[in-house]
Amino acid sequence: MLDILVGGLAFVLTAPLVGLISLITRLLDGPPALFRQARSGRGGAPFTMVKIRTMRPPEPHERGPEHDAARLTTLGRLLRATSLDELPTFWHVVRGQMSLVGPR
Repeated sequence: MLDILVGGLAFVLTAPLVGLISLITRLLDGPPALFRQARSGRGGAPFTMVKIRTMRPPEPHERGPEHDAARLTTLGRLLRATSLDELPTFWHVVRGQMSLVGPR
């Protein structure tokens, strides 16, 4: 119940900021502004995590995690350093797909 209450409040309060950051990301780094990835959630149930995109898409020769640093955008570095790329995850807390506190 605490997750839903705190997550819902955080989601509502940060929604305008998420919209603004998504718009800036789209303008500076191109579409899409959001990144989706399959993750394991509460009770091990899979769900699609949504975060603000911080990396450009890989070129054909850039496959694998060793190329991640080169793909990180300037805006992406700032978003990751401030954890602003994580703000959309409050929606997953409200939906019960993940918890505010727990194993990572």
